[in-house]
Amino acid sequence: MILGLDISTSIVGAAIVSDTGEVIATYAWDMRNKNHFPDIYSKYNHVQGELLDLLSIHKIKHVFVEQSLQMFRSGFSSAKTLSTLSSFNGVVTYLCYRELGIKAEHISAPSARKSCGITIKKGTKAKEQVVKFLLDNEPKFVVEYTKSGNLKPKYYDIADSIVIAKAGHTLVEQRKNNNS
Repeated sequence: MILGLDISTSIVGAAIVSDTGEVIATYAWDMRNKNHFPDIYSKYNHVQGELLDLLSIHKIKHVFVEQSLQMFRSGFSSAKTLSTLSSFNGVVTYLCYRELGIKAEHISAPSARKSCGITIKKGTKAKEQVVKFLLDNEPKFVVEYTKSGNLKPKYYDIADSIVIAKAGHTLVEQRKNNNS
């Protein structure tokens, strides 16, 4: 089994993909409630507990994590936000190693999308294109909408985690073929 993670401090998306590349399960660990998660440490503890729960359910052999953003782009996240995300990504990656005994590998979002055959049209939002691709091509990806007709936020994170897990599966298969 392969675990794919889309890590952020608000919602962590997680997907389990089988050795054949089939989506087995998806999860969203929502940590936006400041009363339940007053600081970054409460979020670390929550993710640690979720990882232990996954370990009790699935025989995870590989972990792939979406690489955190490295560049500051005008009009997007601030340097402080990128630093916080990068730190959180690092700690969660370490928790994967400590709790699962697996050294997680990082995959950039563009590389993962390319591996899955997803092309992003210029001027469009990548997350929306990924969701559309999965709705059209992945039967296990089912979403819910808000009362106002918008996609519930967790499904963007779940979608990204599926793409990371499937890209990880492709990498594992390539390595098998190269070693045989």
